[in-house]
Amino acid sequence: MVNRKPPGIYVLPSLSRESRNVAYRAWILILTFLVYTCYHMSKKPVSVVKNVLYRNCSVPIKEGYELEIAPDNTSTTFCDWAPFDQPNHKQLLGSLDLAFLFSYAFGMFFSGHIAERLNLRYFLSGGMMLVGIFTAAFGMGYFFNIHSIYFYVGIQVVSGLVQSSGWPSVVTCVGNWYGKGKRGLIMGIWNSHTSVGNILGSLIAGAFVTTSWGWSFAVPGLITFGIGVMVFFFLVPDPEDVGCDMPDQHGTHVVAEHGINKTLNIDPAEPQSYSSIDASTQALIKHKQEKPITIWGAFFIPGVAEFSLCLFCAKLVSYTFLFWLPNYIEHTAHYDAEKSADVSTLFDVGGIVGGIAAGLISDNFGGRATTCAVMLILAAPVMYIYNLYGSLSLAHSIGLSFACGTLVNGPYALITTAVSADLGTHKVLEGNTKALATVTAVIDGTGSIGAAIGPLLAGLIPVWNDVFIMLIISDLLALLCLVRLVYKELRIDRLLGCTGD
Repeated sequence: MVNRKPPGIYVLPSLSRESRNVAYRAWILILTFLVYTCYHMSKKPVSVVKNVLYRNCSVPIKEGYELEIAPDNTSTTFCDWAPFDQPNHKQLLGSLDLAFLFSYAFGMFFSGHIAERLNLRYFLSGGMMLVGIFTAAFGMGYFFNIHSIYFYVGIQVVSGLVQSSGWPSVVTCVGNWYGKGKRGLIMGIWNSHTSVGNILGSLIAGAFVTTSWGWSFAVPGLITFGIGVMVFFFLVPDPEDVGCDMPDQHGTHVVAEHGINKTLNIDPAEPQSYSSIDASTQALIKHKQEKPITIWGAFFIPGVAEFSLCLFCAKLVSYTFLFWLPNYIEHTAHYDAEKSADVSTLFDVGGIVGGIAAGLISDNFGGRATTCAVMLILAAPVMYIYNLYGSLSLAHSIGLSFACGTLVNGPYALITTAVSADLGTHKVLEGNTKALATVTAVIDGTGSIGAAIGPLLAGLIPVWNDVFIMLIISDLLALLCLVRLVYKELRIDRLLGCTGD
């Protein structure tokens, strides 16, 4: 029989089943890493460009530049970009974050629902290309001299909606190919795409921010569009599409052969043909008949509610840093916009370390919730110290930015990757693999509401000390959300220790 692969997917020829499994799994990690690197790279320029949309025009835009002089010798905002040259500039800049993040959170609850029902390759590639287009469109405001707040807010609303296509899709792809065994470590390393994207976005935006800020958006937009085209031709979202094996989703070391139904002419509606095949193939046919879970049903999977609320608070903290850290560094340490952007990347470097450490620890010692709780406990005093001493010197700023990134992004990374994949393949689903995108979307969608509220409040709160108090409180609330799960994990470990199992 001929393998009925979806059109457009290239199948590696002349390889053994095991070699083909390894090759495709490695490729899926690489491609989805590039995909979500681009998603975050396209989010970051707004936080960098804020510093030149409204700034003190009486100081040099860069070391070595001559002081700018207002045409009438009186204006201090002549070099700003209208409409952000008003006294309420912080609220106007905050409205950009609000528009993007609330539309992103809204879209997230539906994108997972849609992703479960559409071809992931088409859905993700189309979403990426739209992200690229609307990221570049924001930069067109510079080139076409657009000064309407409605233009910039409108672009952010649409950008948030199309950005929501990414996360449920990439987590589902990786979850489809990788089982539970070392998922925390694998996804911890893989999730560094978030920080890598933030770093690239900061560096690219920083390179153009003081000279021609439109390119800060146009360049990431073009790169994202190009990777979206690559996804259309080369993404393989499910092992069965190329005749590879289904991964062990529950740590039982039982791996089913995936893709057999592609080569069998079996009609499950006919009892004779169905009963004549072996048990593994019957299970595979059941897999094909599974129905996607509802959004409401996802909330009742054990652990989803607690981790969703925890992510609400944790993402509030992380995204406040994401959207406001360059601005905070510039105003407290008095660096220029480009240097502030560069220093802020240390927060994301710390995030890479934190995500990998969280995955490695939770894999080897068990307890996803306990790992998150320990990092949340440590994050609160580190944020307090950062606010007090982060601006004393460049070394203080770099070191404390790195430490904050490690502890703030560690739990966030673990919840949005390994925890979401674990819950999306929870045993209560009885093997239904069509819940992963919806569960991921529910958890990250709830977290994204917090991500919208954090930057909004940061824009409304006039004093940076009060912003850090808000972040510390949110961190502690995230910790409280996990108390029951931590107790359950520690209790299970203690019982296993007593029985010697």
